[in-house]
Amino acid sequence: MGSRKTQRGVGRRAVLIGGGTALVGAGVVAQDELRRLWWRLPGMEKKRVEGALDHAGAVWTAASRANWRRADRPDDYTIDRVVIHVVQGSYRTALRVFKDPGHGAAAHYVVGKDGRVAQMIRELDVAFHAGNRGVNERSIGIEHEGFVDRPEDFTAAMYASSARLTAGICARYGIPVDREHIIGHVEVPGTDHTDPGPHWDWDRYLPMVRQALAARPSPGTTRAGAVSGNGRPVATPGTATHSVAESTE
Repeated sequence: MGSRKTQRGVGRRAVLIGGGTALVGAGVVAQDELRRLWWRLPGMEKKRVEGALDHAGAVWTAASRANWRRADRPDDYTIDRVVIHVVQGSYRTALRVFKDPGHGAAAHYVVGKDGRVAQMIRELDVAFHAGNRGVNERSIGIEHEGFVDRPEDFTAAMYASSARLTAGICARYGIPVDREHIIGHVEVPGTDHTDPGPHWDWDRYLPMVRQALAARPSPGTTRAGAVSGNGRPVATPGTATHSVAESTE
C-alpha cells in the first residue's frame, strides 16, 4: 500500500480525471440534444398543415396533444421500427381513448377489421405507444381492432390494409421488412403487454408487407413533414394484459 501522500495525490488526480470525463460526457449529451432540437429555432421547423396525412388511404382524426410529443423525425430521431399493437377493443374504442388526454398514450394509426385506417398522429412526431421512450422515438405504432385471444378478429381486410400501411412506412424510411424491425408490442423491452398475441400470423403478414412494398411505384423518399399544396404528403413512386397502447415518453 502506498503512502498517505501518494494516496492523496492519486485520489486527487482520479477526481480530476473523473470530473473531466463527466464533463466530456455531459458535453456529448448536450451536443446530441442540440442536434435533435435545432429545428425548434425560429424558421427551422417544417411547415405543417392540419389534417395532413402520411398514408394516402387513411382518414385523419387527431389524438389528444397529451398523448404524443412534437418532433421532427427522421431529422432528429431515426425511424427504424414498426410496432404492431392490438387494441383489446373496437376501432371506435381506440379512437375514443386516444383522444382522451387522461389516457396518456396513443398510436400513430388504427386499423379496423374492415380495413379502414385512421391516422391520429403524424409520423414525424413521437407517439406514446410502446411503453419505452427509446422505442417510441424510433418507431411508428399501428393499433389493430380486436382482441388477442380472438383470431377471427384478424380479418383478411385488416391484414391487407395493415400490410399496405407498413409497406409505405418501410419505403419512406428504408426499414427492412423483417422481424427485427417489424415487431409486436410484446417484444418491446420493459413492457408487460402481450399483444399482438399468439394468433397474429407473422408468417402471413410479412410476405404481404413485402408484396405490397414490391407493388409500390418507383423508389423515392419523402420526409414525413413534406406536404403538397392540398395538405397531403408529397406522393412517392389466452388472456392479455394489454390496454390500448402504452405511454413512457
